[in-house]
Amino acid sequence: MDTVTAPLQVTLIIGSNRHGRFGPVVADWLLGRLRDREDLAVDVVDVARTALPTTFAPGPEATAALAEITPQLARADAFVVLTPEYNHSFPAGLKNLIDWHYAEWRAKPVALVSYGGLAGGLRAVEHLRQVFAELHAVTVRDTVSFHNAGASFDDEGRPKDPTGPDAAAKVMLDQLVWWGTALREAKEKRPYDGA
Repeated sequence: MDTVTAPLQVTLIIGSNRHGRFGPVVADWLLGRLRDREDLAVDVVDVARTALPTTFAPGPEATAALAEITPQLARADAFVVLTPEYNHSFPAGLKNLIDWHYAEWRAKPVALVSYGGLAGGLRAVEHLRQVFAELHAVTVRDTVSFHNAGASFDDEGRPKDPTGPDAAAKVMLDQLVWWGTALREAKEKRPYDGA
């Protein structure tokens, strides 16, 4: 299978690491949308399940976490980042994951999915756009956001009204596939050097 027809390797990053977090509910729904597509192959990195270093002298556990996560990020053609909004921005654990990597993000597209209260995590999304621009990544225009997320899902973890989120996810993932395929093909012809 050539790169034009090969599924895009997408890594879903679950960005919350708080105890009692709502992220896994949204992630399960999102994984369903990702896995329904034949043009995507999905991998998951969950910030809460990693022991990332917080200093520049990481211990053995943190070194092992990086040894596992870094190759996952490196082999991705594209990313979907799921973030809550904490204090008008995104979580420190997600920032830590992002900051421990550089080349792994370069010239790759990033789709952003958020959840929260009234703002639905959109302020976190706008902050992430700036961070990923600095890392030479391309964020896709359309997002999916869940306003008052806890009230948007039923007791079985399904959106109470899936029409809007499903439609938004399709548009966002279509854009991600276009950008991911275009950038993958471009990098094969001319490696990205960031100049």
